[in-house]
Amino acid sequence: MTVGRVAALGERSRVAGLALAGAVVMVADAPDAVRRAWRSLPDDVDLVLLTAAAAEALGPEPGVRTGGRPLIAVMPP
Repeated sequence: MTVGRVAALGERSRVAGLALAGAVVMVADAPDAVRRAWRSLPDDVDLVLLTAAAAEALGPEPGVRTGGRPLIAVMPP
């Protein structure tokens, strides 16, 4: 079984520390930046942690790849 990586997407103040746990950190402070970062997710990312603001910018259906990946979790505000 291959284990993919975890990515964290959102405001710098909310996601930067997750790099210490090995997450791919994608800083995006504005809605357009969030959407660009989402489109550029590495293919081996299986779990994306979104800040509440990033989740709002992506909308209800951000889009998943083949196989139902990535799994998405939204951080509490």
